[in-house]
Amino acid sequence: MSQLESLMKEHFVEYASYFILDRAIPELRDGLKPVQRRIMHTLFKMNDGRFHKVANVIGDTMKLHPHGDASIGDALVVLANKDYFIERQGNFGNLLTGHSSAAPRYIECRLTELALETMFHPALTEMVSSYDGRNEEPVVLPTKLPVVLMTGAEGIAVGMATKILPHNLPEIWKAQIAILKKKKFALYPDFQQGGLMDVSAYDDGAGKIDLRAKIESRDRKTVVIREIPFGTTTEGLIASIESAVQKGRVKISSIDDFTTDKVEIELSIARGSDAKEVIPQLYAYTDCSVSVSSNLNVIDNRRPVQLTVTEIAKELTAGLKEQLKRELEYDREQLIDRKHWLTLEQIFVEKRVYKDIENKKSSDAVRKAVWDGMKKHKRQFVRPMVEEDVARLLEVRIRRISAYDIERNRKEIVEIDKKIKAIERKLKNMVKTTVDYLGAMIEKYAAQFPRRTKITEIKAVDKRAVARQNLRLSYDKKSSFFGAEVRGDQFKLNVSEFEHVLGIAKDGTFRIMNAPEKVLFTGPMIYADLFDPEKGVEFTVVYRDNKKMAFAKKIKIEKFIRNREYRLIKEKGGRVDLLLPSSEMGTVHMDFVPAKRQRLKEADFDLGSLELTSPSARGARMAPKPVGKVKLIPAEGRNSRGSGGKSAKTAGAKAGGARSKGPSGEQGDLF
Repeated sequence: MSQLESLMKEHFVEYASYFILDRAIPELRDGLKPVQRRIMHTLFKMNDGRFHKVANVIGDTMKLHPHGDASIGDALVVLANKDYFIERQGNFGNLLTGHSSAAPRYIECRLTELALETMFHPALTEMVSSYDGRNEEPVVLPTKLPVVLMTGAEGIAVGMATKILPHNLPEIWKAQIAILKKKKFALYPDFQQGGLMDVSAYDDGAGKIDLRAKIESRDRKTVVIREIPFGTTTEGLIASIESAVQKGRVKISSIDDFTTDKVEIELSIARGSDAKEVIPQLYAYTDCSVSVSSNLNVIDNRRPVQLTVTEIAKELTAGLKEQLKRELEYDREQLIDRKHWLTLEQIFVEKRVYKDIENKKSSDAVRKAVWDGMKKHKRQFVRPMVEEDVARLLEVRIRRISAYDIERNRKEIVEIDKKIKAIERKLKNMVKTTVDYLGAMIEKYAAQFPRRTKITEIKAVDKRAVARQNLRLSYDKKSSFFGAEVRGDQFKLNVSEFEHVLGIAKDGTFRIMNAPEKVLFTGPMIYADLFDPEKGVEFTVVYRDNKKMAFAKKIKIEKFIRNREYRLIKEKGGRVDLLLPSSEMGTVHMDFVPAKRQRLKEADFDLGSLELTSPSARGARMAPKPVGKVKLIPAEGRNSRGSGGKSAKTAGAKAGGARSKGPSGEQGDLF
């Protein structure tokens, strides 16, 4: 068992490492996942200036990628829709609507000018064997673009995930110039879908952003969505609006989608509402407003690391500077090689060294004659001559010698010298060289990649403030159910999904709810109304316990757990006789339960003597004997809307069909 456990652990670590390093997480240097890198390398090898069938590209890429054609095709479409590296021809799907692309055999692609200019340099590309050893593939592409920031990336590996949001390319270039000049900079995401964006919580890529659709009010009864948030599609957005309409959260009468290459969703507003009311509701209840979190995990030196946008920008800038240096040094070496050859060729022809080999009988003698003839002029050499140079000189044909142009050769050497000096000047100040390169790229490509997402301050929509009172609650006396799915004729309320409702039953149980669908009250309901959690509500409660002993208390209901049942009467079997707003005072008259030799048959209790206590407290005992009947005698000079001296039974029955307006007592004080 221990051997099997050890084997499983070893294999799992290998699998996890492979998934993280070679599939899901992008490489920092070129910003590509392995499948994307293989697609780009294949397109470069196939490049002849013409479009290629995507099916052919997939087939060639399969020579490097061991995971099948579906993953290659999907990755190619995603990469092409970034609009940076792959030029499309045909239906590659619609990023705005979410429609998928046509089959690979029907669509074509080729590398863009930007990709050809910045992503490849075969001589400086490190190659390794492919998975089957039959081909070679690049370790990373020698790119000069900040790919990982400009395209973004998303992937889930074993125990790790990454979500890098795309940024605006010219803005990244400007930030790189600022880094080289040691100035401050800030980078924020930019999305092809456009929309509005609040970056206050972006935290240099370690936080989140808030996104909103761009909504215009055409008139009071029509609004048009022009741009949508990143991560959404018009189909998904319309589905979220339809769902909100069905739930009564937004009043929309019709939705018309005219989206093509630009978003245009027209919403007609229903009667009884207008654009000013509906637009906040769209932001509150639909995908017109979303939040997107950022998690910058990349592969650096074959290890996963978590970085910030600033750290990535600095790493990419240092990488660009080094790449430009390598390319300049390579170009200088090529020029030196060219000058070396031109010099050897000039000596070989001008000094008639080729004449020395005319009478030689063997190849060794010929080679020795060239060596000896050229050695006399070694002071003119650019660098020491090697065997390969001798072999190349021996390949010069007589026709080439007879047509040799000495002046043209010298002019070319002069031009090469100028180019070498220019390169050496650039190499001496790589900071300026890099800044100049970035400036040239901005001038050439900035107009192609304008910012599309507008940075603004987005104030959160208070859902409570814009919520419609679209839920109708009622109580059915026969079934004792209360809620939105109940069809009763008592305690009818119109509420929103965020409003709280306080319900109290005759047996003293109560609960505070968020617009319940259907809830059962064990005793007949005597009170239901909106409840403000910040203010609470005060009542004066008169009740009898299961032994008919009468109690009174003045309470305030404020602290609660939603949908939890509380009790105003500790003992089961009690009943609430009077439930009065705290402002309603008076005297309670009680008739005791008849008994033998009973002298005292009634008593009064002044409610004004009560002190505020908790809802769970027993309260003040109103009489020393069991009470048979209770009635309220209103305070003199006050307009009581209670039972007017009726028995508790009659008062409770009357209140059962009345709706309370809370402690203000607008419609009824007695329940």
